[in-house]
Amino acid sequence: MSTLKTRLAHIPEGAAALFFVQMFSTLGFAVLYSTLVLYATKHLHFPTKDAAAVMGVFGAFNYGLHLFGGWLGGRFLSNRNLFVGGMVLQVIGCASIATGTLAGLYWGLALFLTGSGLNVTCLNMMLTQRFTPEDPRREGAFLWNYAGMNVGFFVGFTVAGHFQLTERYTPLFLFATLGNVAAIALALANWKTLADRATPLLQATPAAFRWRFAVGVAILVGVVPIVWWGLLTPGETGTLVKWICAGIFLALVWLTVKHPDARERNNMWAYLILSLGSLVFWALYQMAPNGLQTFADNNVDRIVWGIEVAPQWIQNINTLVIVVGGPLMSALFVSLRARGWRIDIPQQFAVSLLLMGLGFLLLPAGIALADARGMVAFGWLFWSYVLQSVGELLISPIGYAMIGKLAPRQHQGVMMGAWMLVTGLASLFAGDFSGMLPEPAGSTPVATNPVYGHLFAELGWGSVAVGVTLVLLIPVLRRLIRDQDTPAIDELVPAVAPR
Repeated sequence: MSTLKTRLAHIPEGAAALFFVQMFSTLGFAVLYSTLVLYATKHLHFPTKDAAAVMGVFGAFNYGLHLFGGWLGGRFLSNRNLFVGGMVLQVIGCASIATGTLAGLYWGLALFLTGSGLNVTCLNMMLTQRFTPEDPRREGAFLWNYAGMNVGFFVGFTVAGHFQLTERYTPLFLFATLGNVAAIALALANWKTLADRATPLLQATPAAFRWRFAVGVAILVGVVPIVWWGLLTPGETGTLVKWICAGIFLALVWLTVKHPDARERNNMWAYLILSLGSLVFWALYQMAPNGLQTFADNNVDRIVWGIEVAPQWIQNINTLVIVVGGPLMSALFVSLRARGWRIDIPQQFAVSLLLMGLGFLLLPAGIALADARGMVAFGWLFWSYVLQSVGELLISPIGYAMIGKLAPRQHQGVMMGAWMLVTGLASLFAGDFSGMLPEPAGSTPVATNPVYGHLFAELGWGSVAVGVTLVLLIPVLRRLIRDQDTPAIDELVPAVAPR
């Protein structure tokens, strides 16, 4: 007990509070993320293609607004003000969706996405500001916050599945509202502790702060109708975002070609190649709350040991693999590297895509072995999710760290922003793929299984092909990725000879 008290005493003030804030603030997102497609198709009777498109735009706005949130919080509202303001929008949004109407859905999503998209970065900024740059406890604090986020996802998915089995959506969205209220209450209870540190806004005079605050509130409120319009016109929104992303990619290519430092230029080329590979991974990964969930709901036998598994509960396979597998994989890598194994960024990206492809290829195999009703055994979907989740462990943790390694200092901002946009763009492609799936209404699993099997096979083989391409490019990528004062990565001599 004394050891525990000693450890707690060394936690920076505010870090423990942010763990619980993270946990409760995740509940609402977990509910919407796992329920939106089912709610739209079952309650509001959206066609599958339309529900998939809305889900794609949902992800694009959520991830695309993250970078903008850091700018708005640090320069106009303060991170803690924007976080609480964003959570208030999420509360109003969930309450609006709980009305069960079409208008309530669109305005509720617009409010919720504005809040969730803008305040995630603020929470991370508040946490990192608790530490000095050289503080070794920073990594552990972010791991704890990541754990808190996964606890929130687990609870959110579990509760969402419970209400999904009886299609009681109003109490489900009210539950999400209460989770958001709890996050606000915790933030307010620790208001002084969570004050911003070392942001441009702190240099402003009181008069300038009031002006910036007013501008920040106007921007925050003004984003809502923009997101609302984007949700109403998902096709046009998706096309616009794709063109913007294409323009950013071409701009990065131009910056790379013109960059004067040869070593940094090579690192930028490696970043661009790996970013394209990650786009394929995340596009398939984000089919989990979209097309894969529709498939699970209609074509998979979800009775396991006599218990009906709710579609949202399937998302917890990913959560458990991440929580349990993360430390195990970290220990495995430490052991392998101690034995002289080379495990680096190009390898991890390549293997993650191969695992994603294999995960999708399991599904056509399960469809081929479906029962007389056309229902696929649950085990095929279970192991597909496990493979996808292991792939996530390989690619996700190193993504942001890769920016610090490969991005020249003067381009780190735009390259970090582009990396965030990759996830948003991938959500749009996931919506496009999911929109190709058949309408379950009026059909049987026997009739729709061939379409599912064909699409899953194409996506799986596509991911495998990209993974194999990255495997072949590993020597090239290793030559491109260089540190300032070290030889090319493939020239490094292992510290310990392999056994």
